[in-house]
Amino acid sequence: MRKKVYVIGAGVSGLSAGIYAARCGFDVTILEQHFTFGGLSTSWSRKGYFFEGGMHWLTGSGEDQPLNKVWKQLGALQENNPVENKEILYSFVDKNGKQINLWRDIEKTRQEFIQYSPEDKNVINTLYNDVKKYTKVHLPVADLPGLKSMEPMHPSIKELLAMIPAGIRTLQLSNTSFLDYINRFKNKDLRELLKAVTSNQYNATSFLYTMASFACGDSGFPKGGSIQFVKNMVDTFESLGGEIQYKTTVEKVVVKNGITTGVQTKDGFLPADAVIVSQDFRQAVDTLFDVPITSKFVQTMKKNLVPEENTFICLGVKADLSHLPHTCIFPLEKPFECANNFYTHLRVNNYSRNKEAAPEGCTSVTSILIGESYDYWKAAKEDGTYKAKKDELAQRFIKELEAFVPEIKDNVEVIDVATPCTYERYCSSYHGSWMSVWCKGTPKIKYPHKLPEIQGCYFAGQRLQMPGGLPIAGYTGRMAVQHLCKDTETIFV
Repeated sequence: MRKKVYVIGAGVSGLSAGIYAARCGFDVTILEQHFTFGGLSTSWSRKGYFFEGGMHWLTGSGEDQPLNKVWKQLGALQENNPVENKEILYSFVDKNGKQINLWRDIEKTRQEFIQYSPEDKNVINTLYNDVKKYTKVHLPVADLPGLKSMEPMHPSIKELLAMIPAGIRTLQLSNTSFLDYINRFKNKDLRELLKAVTSNQYNATSFLYTMASFACGDSGFPKGGSIQFVKNMVDTFESLGGEIQYKTTVEKVVVKNGITTGVQTKDGFLPADAVIVSQDFRQAVDTLFDVPITSKFVQTMKKNLVPEENTFICLGVKADLSHLPHTCIFPLEKPFECANNFYTHLRVNNYSRNKEAAPEGCTSVTSILIGESYDYWKAAKEDGTYKAKKDELAQRFIKELEAFVPEIKDNVEVIDVATPCTYERYCSSYHGSWMSVWCKGTPKIKYPHKLPEIQGCYFAGQRLQMPGGLPIAGYTGRMAVQHLCKDTETIFV
C-alpha cells in the first residue's frame, strides 16, 4: 500500500511538497484552511479590477537558471504563462515629468546615472561592478546527500567557482546596510530611485543580489502572475492523483512516542505515515504541537527573525494610465505616514498594459508600504478602528498620488487595503509577513526540514531560509520530500 502523506497548506511550498511527494508515489492530500490555493502568492478581483498581491517578479524564470528546472518540474511555468522581461524596472518621476530609469541592462543604468549625476560617477561605477559580480550568484539546487534520485541535481564546480567574487564582496559588505550603501550617492533623486528596490532594513548584499538577478536575465514576470502560476501547480498536483481539501484547518500534528501518526482537524483525526508542514515555520513550532518545539535552532530563529511586514494599497482607477511607466517612484516633499512609518516616496505599480487587469479604459494600481506595522494594525482591530484607519490611509494616499497623476482625481472607483492582519488571517503567517529581513551583520541562516526528536514530520516554507520568498518556498518543498524519500528508502523522482 502507498504511504499516506498529509501536507499542511496549499501555498507554493505546500504545493511543491505535494507535487514532489505525488511524483514519488506517495498518496498525498493537501489540507488548506482557506477556500482557495496560493497562500501568500495570491491575487484577487474587486468589481472588475484585478490586483496582483503576491508576485512582482520570479527568481528562476530565466531558462539558464537551475531553479528554472524546479519550476518546470512543478508545472508552474508552462506555455500558458510565458515570462516577460521588462527593460525598465523602476522609473523615478517627479511632478514636472522628469524621469530617471533603472534598467534591466546594468550598462544602460550606469550610463544614464552618470549622465544625470556626474558627481556620483565613482559610486555609480562601484555599483555597476558589484552588480556584475553578483550576476553569477543564484540559489544552488542540490540533492540531499545519500538520496537515491532518478534525476540527480548538483551544482557544478564551475558554477560554484563563478560565485567566489560575489562571496568575497559579501564578506566586505557584511556590516553594510542597504541604506548605508545607497547613501553614498550624492544625488537625492538617484537615492530615492534605488530605495525602491528593497526595504530599508535589508543589508547591502540583498540589494545587490536583487539588482543582479535582473541584470543576468532572470526575475521576469510570468503572464497571469500569482494566480496562473499557482493554478498551474494545482493542476499538476491533481493530474498526479493528489487531492486538496479546502476549508480544513489543522489543529495539531499528532505525535506519539516521538513518531508522527497524523493530524487533528476540527472534524476529527486523520491518520498518516508522514506529515509535511508548510504553514509558517515560526507559527507552527508554537501552535501545531501539543508540546511547543523548543530546540536550540528554534530559539535562534525567534531571536533573529525580523519579519517583513507591509501594508498593501489597491486602487481601481477609471482612467487609462498607459502613458506612465510600469513602476513609478514618486518623490515626496514631506514624508508620507503609514502605521507610524514614514516614506519619502510612493512606489506605484501601474497595470495599465495588462488589459485583463481592469475594464477597458481603466487601470489597476497598487502600492506596497513596507515597514513594521503589525502591532499598529493589530491594535486597531482590537479597539474597533481598523476599517476607519484603512479608509483614512487610502484617502491620504489618493490625495498624495493626485499631485503626480491628476487623472485619478474623482476617478477612483475601487479601494482595497490589505494589512499584515489580512495576511495573518488568510495564511497564518507570523505577523502577517511574507519574507524575513536579512539585516546587516546577520548570517544567512538555514533551518532544518525535520526535527531529530520527531519522526515522520517535515517542514517546508519560505521561513526556513532567509530572506524567503517564492524561490525558497518552491525549493524547500522539494527538500522536505527528499528527506521523506531518504527516510522511507524511496527513489526521488
